[in-house]
Amino acid sequence: MIYTNANIAHAYQIDTEMLKELNRSELLDIANSAPSKANCPKCESLACVGWETVPGSFDLNCLKPIGTLRIEGAPEFWEEDHPDGTNLWSENAPISIQFHPYNRSDVYECKECGSKYLRYIECGGYYVDERIRALDPKLIT
Repeated sequence: MIYTNANIAHAYQIDTEMLKELNRSELLDIANSAPSKANCPKCESLACVGWETVPGSFDLNCLKPIGTLRIEGAPEFWEEDHPDGTNLWSENAPISIQFHPYNRSDVYECKECGSKYLRYIECGGYYVDERIRALDPKLIT
């Protein structure tokens, strides 16, 4: 199967055309509006300071999409931004929206507590991996 934006949207069960395309300033505003998720019964099981696979037991229905960092029609760009020797999984890796995987991510909010997350689907040769990361305003570059 070839994975396209339509396949990914279907996997997310959302219509990406309906999501607002967010710029850096808007993303910062959203990130700064995120309350503490302490004791949230819906999302407290997510550690995801850095990217992690969405746990199989996690109920994705407790998250609602609020925007996207994808720019429809933009050329594919797979470079990552790791100026300080970080890697994709690093807790302190920058959230650089023009770089992969952020340029393929959607922004979600916990319906219960309002915590904000980034989500994208990694499509490898023989696997599909849903990934999630908490949205930390201090890391947005």
